[in-house]
Parts: sequence; C-alpha cells; structure tokens
Amino acid sequence: MDVLTQGLLGSALSQSIANKKETRLATGIGFFSGLIADADVLIGSSSDPLLTIEFHRHFTHSILFIPVGALIAALLLWPFIKSKLEFRRLYLFCFMGYSLSGFIDTCTSYGTHLLWPFNDERLAFHIISIVDPIFTGMLFIAVVWAWLKYRSRLAHVGLVLCGIYLLLGTLQLYRATDLAEELAESRNHDVDHLIVKPTFGNILLWRSTYISSGRIYVDAVRPGIFENNVYKGESIALFVAERDAPDIAIDSVLYKDIIRFKTFSENYIAMDPRYDNILGDMRYGMLPTSTKSMWGITLDNNQPDKHARYNFFRENTPGIRSKFWSMLTGKSDETP
Repeated sequence: MDVLTQGLLGSALSQSIANKKETRLATGIGFFSGLIADADVLIGSSSDPLLTIEFHRHFTHSILFIPVGALIAALLLWPFIKSKLEFRRLYLFCFMGYSLSGFIDTCTSYGTHLLWPFNDERLAFHIISIVDPIFTGMLFIAVVWAWLKYRSRLAHVGLVLCGIYLLLGTLQLYRATDLAEELAESRNHDVDHLIVKPTFGNILLWRSTYISSGRIYVDAVRPGIFENNVYKGESIALFVAERDAPDIAIDSVLYKDIIRFKTFSENYIAMDPRYDNILGDMRYGMLPTSTKSMWGITLDNNQPDKHARYNFFRENTPGIRSKFWSMLTGKSDETP
C-alpha cells in the first residue's frame, strides 16, 4: 500500500504491545519499521528499468525476511533509542511494526513475493486498493488517539476495524468476480484467465480483466448494497510477438525484456491503442473500462540490444474523473 498506510499500520502494531509509558516511543518505532520493507525501491539500474519493478515488493516483503527486516530497523534506530529502551524491547517493537508490511501489500492487486524463497510467485489477494482513504483513515485515527491517550487498547480497536474492512473487501471481491463471470458467460466467452481488482481508493467499483480467444476484455462491475451495476468496456488483441513485433529477434535484449514484462503482467499485455510502439499492462487503467494502460514498455526496433524503457501514462483529466465518479456512484442503466 502507500507509504503513509504502511507506516501507520506499523505504528498501530507496535502500540498494541506497548505499556502506557512506551506508547509514544512505540508509535515512532513502528512507523519507521513499517517503511523498511519498501526500501527495495532503491534496487534498480539506470540501464535496466525493469529491474526496479521486478524487485519492488520482492524478498523484503517475504514472511521469512520479517526477523531480518526487524533487525535492520532496530540497528538503525539503536543509536537514537539506546538511552530510552532496552535493545530486546526495541527489537520487539520493530518486529511488530515490520511484521505485516508484506501481508498488507499482498492484499492489494500489485502483489508481493510473500512466500519467497519457497515460492517465487508474486501473490496478490486483490481485496483492497493500493490507496484506500477509508482504511488509512481508520488507522490514522486509532494511532493518533492511542498516542494522545497513551492507551494501546485504542490501537487494538483500529486494527480490528481494519481487519473487518479487509473481510468486507474479500466479500466484495467474490461478489465482483461473480458479476464478471456472468458478463463473460453472457458473451459466450470461454475465459482463459480472469482478474478482478478494486479501483482506486474504494472497494465498491471493480475492474474486470479477462482473456478469451486471443483478446483481452476490460469491464467494470459495481456490486452495490441494493443494486449491482455492470459497465461494459473495451477489448484489445492480446500481444503476439510474431504479429506485433516481428522485427525483434528472439535472442535480443529487447525480446527478453518483453518476456520479463509479460511475466510481471501475468500475460495481460497488448499494444497500447494510443501509441505504435508501447506494450501496455492491461491490468491497470485510469478508467476501469479502458484499454489505455497506466504503464508499459517501449519497443524500439532500432535498439534491440538495449533494455526497454519503462513508461507511465497517468492521465487524470476532468473527463476521466467525471466518468469514474459516475461509475463509482452507480449512475448506469446497465445491470446484470
């Protein structure tokens, strides 16, 4: 999730085991420890842009790395904390602050290598957006309240409420998946693979992306309280190297980057309809019904022995915001 939420979750977890005198100290220790896992963003290469996305949320988010990550946080904080706290107590707070960093990121759609090195698959539960103001807001109120009142029980309340919210997200995921499967069935599509994930900042509107007969279909579904809505979106041809990039040799650096990007994107790749040479990740878009990707790689036929450039396309125009809000609030005459 976003940096603020990661830090707040770490604070709440550390506060939850603190006594009254330790509450405020635990707040800062937990916040810092909650951020350490995301230090993997520093792993990168100026000549190989894909290296960053491959290692972001990698081994530092693994369950096995929790004791190591906590030790790193404790060692970094020890020079500033040693006059106020024993090291074993500091390590315990760091352990708690770090402990769920990987798990909460796995709850999002981006996924983590949670079970590395036993399983190198990037796991994603798809039950909460990478940024969710309701989830973050509950954590913020609980952490600040516990800090002000010196009471760990208030952190417990916040953690329980966040747990309930994740359960609600799980329920919404199942409901959204049912709507997406019904839509595919109504089209008489044999689905090869389906991903349903929450859109930005909520668990009400979901993006459905599935592959059928060599095409990627993108739609939005809204499993509401009283009414369900389906927003039929766009489709695009699934990327085929022989057809879409015939001039790129299979032994070239660029072709190997295509394979890397395909693996990262779970095969949901297609040539972006806005550009001639951008291979986009169709799992993400500013609109949940659009095949205009949020990021992709440049296929430069003139430089096959150089790594592909990684590009971001985060258009946020008033028109896009208006359409998104209309879908989020259920303003549609399309119902299942």
